[in-house]
Amino acid sequence: MKSYSYTPRGVCSKNISFDIEDGKLHNVKFLGGCPGNLLAIGKLLEGADAEKAAELLKGNDCGGKGTSCADQLSKAIIKALSEAS
Repeated sequence: MKSYSYTPRGVCSKNISFDIEDGKLHNVKFLGGCPGNLLAIGKLLEGADAEKAAELLKGNDCGGKGTSCADQLSKAIIKALSEAS
């Protein structure tokens, strides 16, 4: 299992961490941001296909910011997958 840490930009969350094993997401955690919503995202994505999750979350907007914690997670996953290949 490979662990990743990502510093998001333009959102309330200060850090996103997650693991990828065999192309599946595990232990998705956000530091800061909207605790209930971000905890739910982590639970919903546990064991999900990382590539599909990134595509699903990509472009999600929060309050007109042009991004969101979910969108930033998508960017983090894409970066992690590109580093792994």
